[in-house]
Amino acid sequence: MERAGRLVGKMNLPPQLADAETRARAAWPVAAGKKVAKYTKATALVRGTLLVEVGDAVWQKQLAPLRHFLLRNLKRELGEGLVTEIDFRPTPARRPPQPAASARPAPIHPDGIQDPVLAMLYRRSQGAA
Repeated sequence: MERAGRLVGKMNLPPQLADAETRARAAWPVAAGKKVAKYTKATALVRGTLLVEVGDAVWQKQLAPLRHFLLRNLKRELGEGLVTEIDFRPTPARRPPQPAASARPAPIHPDGIQDPVLAMLYRRSQGAA
């Protein structure tokens, strides 16, 4: 029985589906396993090196010794030597975009500024005496 990764390589698919990078990124969760794939993300394939984002430096150190095991699994899934190296890169957690509370900030009234020096400077900056 032939693996799906090998069959995909032989099929005449559109370039965006048969792209080596797309295939390598899709094979990563299977090659790494559910637990490791939950905390990692294959992001790119650059000259045979699969770039994998990990949560922090601890994950990077823990996965480095498993590199050869993961490479063997990737070769088994893809059916060829498409990935020759894995580069684990720690990336900080990304925050999603935050909606603005309002389109414009509310204007500041000089009487609301407690410090007299700052109130005076604010009035001058606004062109009022």
